[in-house]
Amino acid sequence: MSVRVAINGFGRIGRNILRAILESGRTDVEVLAINDLGPVETNAHLLRYDSVHGRFAGRIAIDGDTIQVDGRAPMRVTALRDPAQLPHAELGVDIALEC
Repeated sequence: MSVRVAINGFGRIGRNILRAILESGRTDVEVLAINDLGPVETNAHLLRYDSVHGRFAGRIAIDGDTIQVDGRAPMRVTALRDPAQLPHAELGVDIALEC
């Protein structure tokens, strides 16, 4: 059974946490959602290109309000200012990371 994670804030720390999870090869951690005020296209671009760590080697796809990496389950992207409105219960999130 995997731990279901949401990331609130997709700045440098949020992106690096996601990148670390993806590059670790772990299958017991599933990122279900990302909340950031920026557009989904910008978030995907910033994940792909990092000025310190270089280009992300994985395949990143955008479909509406989701980002999918290397064929993993799509991550729903929201842009909500009020954390109480985040759909964590609906998505079955176990842990929300405040980044």
